[in-house]
Amino acid sequence: MTRTLRALVYGDVDLNLIDGSAVWAQSTVQALSRAGCRTRLVLKAPVRTGRLTDPLAALPGVTVVRPCEEHLVPGQGAHPLSPFQASQLLARLDTAEPCDLLVLRGCRLVKQVVADGAFEGRIWAYLTDIPQTPAEMTEEARADLVRIAEASRQLLCQTEELRSFLEAWVPQACGRAVLSPPAVPEPGPAVPQRDGPHTPVRLVYTGKFAPRWNTLPMTRLPALLAERGVRAELHTVGDKIHQDPGHPGFDTAMAEALRSTPDVVHHGGVPRAEAMRIAADCDLGLGWRAASLDASLELSTKVLEFGSLGLPVVLNRTPAHEALLGADYPLFVPGAATLTDAADAVRTAVHDAAARRLAADRCARAARQYTMEAAATRWRGHLDRAFPAAPAAATGGRPLRLGVAGHDLKFLTRLLDHFRALPGLDVRVDAWPALARHDPAESRRLADWADVVVVEWCGPAAVWYSRHKRRGSRLIVRLHRFELDAGYPRQVDIDAVDRVVCVSPHYARAARERTGWPASKITTIGNWVDVEQLDRPKAPGARHRLGMIGIAPSRKRLDLGLDVLEALRARDRRWHLSVKSKPPWEYWWIWNKPEEREHYDAALRRVQTSPLLEGAVVFDRFGPDVAGWLRRIGHVLSTSDDESFHLAPAEGMASGAVPALLPWPGADEIYDRRWIHEDPRAMAEAIAGLAEQEEWRGAGEEARRQVREAFSLERVAKDWTDLLLSG
Repeated sequence: MTRTLRALVYGDVDLNLIDGSAVWAQSTVQALSRAGCRTRLVLKAPVRTGRLTDPLAALPGVTVVRPCEEHLVPGQGAHPLSPFQASQLLARLDTAEPCDLLVLRGCRLVKQVVADGAFEGRIWAYLTDIPQTPAEMTEEARADLVRIAEASRQLLCQTEELRSFLEAWVPQACGRAVLSPPAVPEPGPAVPQRDGPHTPVRLVYTGKFAPRWNTLPMTRLPALLAERGVRAELHTVGDKIHQDPGHPGFDTAMAEALRSTPDVVHHGGVPRAEAMRIAADCDLGLGWRAASLDASLELSTKVLEFGSLGLPVVLNRTPAHEALLGADYPLFVPGAATLTDAADAVRTAVHDAAARRLAADRCARAARQYTMEAAATRWRGHLDRAFPAAPAAATGGRPLRLGVAGHDLKFLTRLLDHFRALPGLDVRVDAWPALARHDPAESRRLADWADVVVVEWCGPAAVWYSRHKRRGSRLIVRLHRFELDAGYPRQVDIDAVDRVVCVSPHYARAARERTGWPASKITTIGNWVDVEQLDRPKAPGARHRLGMIGIAPSRKRLDLGLDVLEALRARDRRWHLSVKSKPPWEYWWIWNKPEEREHYDAALRRVQTSPLLEGAVVFDRFGPDVAGWLRRIGHVLSTSDDESFHLAPAEGMASGAVPALLPWPGADEIYDRRWIHEDPRAMAEAIAGLAEQEEWRGAGEEARRQVREAFSLERVAKDWTDLLLSG
């Protein structure tokens, strides 16, 4: 990214009130400003206080748009904008000054903007108010998310768990979902050094007041603690009290409790710096919530904000909180926790200095991962990938016209995204519906228009384009593997082809030897691996799970993968195998062959009858959610008889899994010989040899480093860009 990008930011957020959504708006605008964007923050509601908006308006490159005060929406009055009004206003603002990206928060709002269609491909949607359990994911909700994903450039996910869940249910999100965790605004005052807690001990809560956030029972904590011999007072900050139809009268009771409960000190709504100062002068933060929120895939900003001040926090024990703070964090309250459980945790913090210090250290360490500078760095990375700089050779003159043709473009998807985003390139696609079926008129239009045509697979499309090449244009054909056996290369007019790209040195040699094509026309560019998408934390138990991606046709050798698993389980029953693949019977050209059916009949019967394999093999649904699936995989197998490249071990390496390959021809020219083993038994020995967690992690880190250096999307995209522009 070299040019200054223009961002529009709008959320279903009232910046007059202090809550998590307001923190999101603040941190997003701050991060975009630091990342060098010109940012317009459009407010939803009339400004009643500038305590949150004034500091944002003072940031470099930031403009705060006040629709009510600037009379931008007729009839708005003193009311917040509806999603429809907001969508219409954003479109008008974009017409007056086009934006490169529109950052939105709120599912209803995003649905409206998508339906209106003015920002197709420019939406960066931050979604938290969506189904986060299978039970909540109705067909209607899923259809809405599919439409949002298809219209968005990126989907911003607060946690890895939310991203993986979204990808599993909405395949269109794969490759578009990126992490955008909460950020702690900087700077914050540190907790003053004291010998122990205040007397009375000061508890603090900041944010919205809502039933599921346990804010009403929280006001009874001082009285309950007093009964247990602990003097305490509760300090609360915020002015957003929910009116919840499911809890009639809550808002009235909450307001009364804040106003009149003994030992509750309510500070109301104050500027953020003042809220942090109040919290820093307290002893213990409260993030205890109703059990119904324990399944949430979001991260509590309370932990991060209080942690940045060095405060320990009382909060629910959930998988997300255990991953953040450790299972032995001393101030967890159990699931379905009562007021008594919360009081017990407070009492522990007051009387056990070691537990209090451990909790404070854990919260502070967690907060350091979510600084504003880290958020800005993350945004810079997202923006650099989404808006790559123009290559020097592409500057000036009209854009280079790039045509891409083929029947199966799955190995080009992210490269196509890169080419479309690259300044100086104009991209069109001729998608053939089948290997040898196409619309000749459409193909002719592309051939006549393009400066460069890239044909994926050296099959019938390559034959057609080599015979219909426009004078002065260039033709590049990518050859994988099956084409050499199918005989299509012999039908290609090689004189019309400028370059043949092979994905491995072995198949580049094979292409020269079997076709007689000039060596000067054949080059090698490996397959791309989206390391940024695949690099995710491993799930518990991953070290003892093998993975295979794609087991059809039979040359992929599922049977040898089963040999490896049996050898491992003979010594340790913790080993399992997960297979992510279409079943072979879904490929008619495979299932029509008796020898293929016999292979799978024998392998699947073995899974059912072998005592060592009982309950140890899982067949997972085929789909694009490979990155989320690989979180559960510690070792990726490649047991094939033959491959042109085999992307599966490379994807596994990018995820931090350890690759294990058999020596198919050319494997050692793509992958380090360290990962290649003579036979299934040697493969099992090598896998079992990584006995300690740190050894396995170290091998996975080395594998990730290797694939990043050799086959990262950025590196392969550069090689392709150089090839496209070289003529």
